[in-house]
Amino acid sequence: MPAQAFPEGFSWGTATAGHQVDGGTWNNDWWAWEHDPSSPCVEPSGDAIDHWNHWPQDLSLLAELGFGAYRFSLEWSRIEPEEGEFSAAALDHYRAMCVRCRELGLSPVVTFHHFTSPRWVARAGGWADPVTAERFARFCARAASELGDLMGAACTINEPNVVAFYGYRGGVFPPGERSSERRHQANHVFIEGHRRAVDAIRSAAPGVPVGLTLSMTDYQAVDGGEARVEHMREPMEDVFLHATDGDDFVGVQAYTRMLVGPDGPTAYPRGARTTLMGYEFWPEALEACLRRAWSVTGGHVPLLVTENGIGTPDDAERIEYVERALQGVLRALADGIDVRGYTYWSAFDNFEWAFGYRPTFGLVAVDRSTQERTTKPSASWLGQIAARNAL
Repeated sequence: MPAQAFPEGFSWGTATAGHQVDGGTWNNDWWAWEHDPSSPCVEPSGDAIDHWNHWPQDLSLLAELGFGAYRFSLEWSRIEPEEGEFSAAALDHYRAMCVRCRELGLSPVVTFHHFTSPRWVARAGGWADPVTAERFARFCARAASELGDLMGAACTINEPNVVAFYGYRGGVFPPGERSSERRHQANHVFIEGHRRAVDAIRSAAPGVPVGLTLSMTDYQAVDGGEARVEHMREPMEDVFLHATDGDDFVGVQAYTRMLVGPDGPTAYPRGARTTLMGYEFWPEALEACLRRAWSVTGGHVPLLVTENGIGTPDDAERIEYVERALQGVLRALADGIDVRGYTYWSAFDNFEWAFGYRPTFGLVAVDRSTQERTTKPSASWLGQIAARNAL
C-alpha cells in the first residue's frame, strides 16, 4: 500500500501504569484488593516487571524502536504514603525518569492517577468521599511543581468512569461495592477531582497541556436498543466528556464494541473473534469513539489516543488490529477531526488487574523469572510507522 501520512507533529507513543509494571506498590488499595480472598483477582501483582528499577533500559528500548512519547503514571501511594507526608525520594525517581525521557527524545506524558489510590485515601472514604477531590488536587500540585518543567503533557485521571463503575457498581475493582447510588457519587467526585487537578497542574506547571483520559466503547444498538444505549452511555461516558470543557485535550481509550438491545448488552455474533480479555476483536471501535468524543465535546477539545491495543498471544493479530485501528484514525483526520497522537497500550506485557498476567498487550515480552525483555515484531513494525509518521 502507498504510505498514508499523519499530520506533521502527530505524536507516537506507548504507555504503562505504575502498579502494572513497577512492582512492590504495597501501599495502595489495589495491592490490598489483590490479596483479599473475596476479590476476583486471579493473582497478585508482586514484583510485576520491576520497571521501578529497570526503567533506564526500558526507556532506551522504546526510544530505539522509534517512539516519540512515553506515557506513564505516578504512584500516589509512593509520593504521599501518608496524608501530608511527601517522599522526596519518590519524586526524585519520577523526575529522573522525565529527564531521561527528554534526553532520549521521548516526551513524558504523565498520568497523575491510574486506578490506584493510597491506602489512607481508601480508609478515609475513597472516591465516594468529596474530600478526596481536594486531597488529589493537593497531590497534583506538589507533583506538578516537581515535574512541570519536564512534562510533555499531563493526564489527570485515567478512566475515572471505569473505576467508578467497576469499583462502586460492579464490585470487581476496589472497594468492591455494588451500588448505583455510590457509583454516581464517585462519578461526581472524580469530575470534581479532575477539575481541581487541572487548575492545580496549570498553576504549578504553566504551559503543560492537561486533560482527562476516558475509557470509551463503540456502543451499537441492535433490535431497538437505541434508548438503552443512551441510558448506558450517559453515566459511563457523557458526564465525563462534558466535564472536559476548557481542557487542552481529551484522551480517548478504546478497544472494542458492545452490542446493546432493549434489555442491555447482547451476545456477540456467532463465531466472532475475541481477545484474551474476552471481548470482541473490533479495531474499528477507535474510529467510532474518536468521532463520538469529537461530536459530544462540540469539536472544541483536541483528541489524543492515549490507549489502544490488544491482548493476544498472536503478534500478527496485534499488527492487524493496530493497522485497522490506525486506518480509522486516518479516516477521522480526513474528516477534520483534530487527533493529535496515538499511544499504544501497552509498552510491555504487564499486570492486567483482576486478570493477572495472562492477557498480553505488550509490544515487548517480559520473562518475569529473569526480567528479560524481548521485543516482538509488532514493536519494530509500529516503531517504523512512528519514525516515518505514516502507515
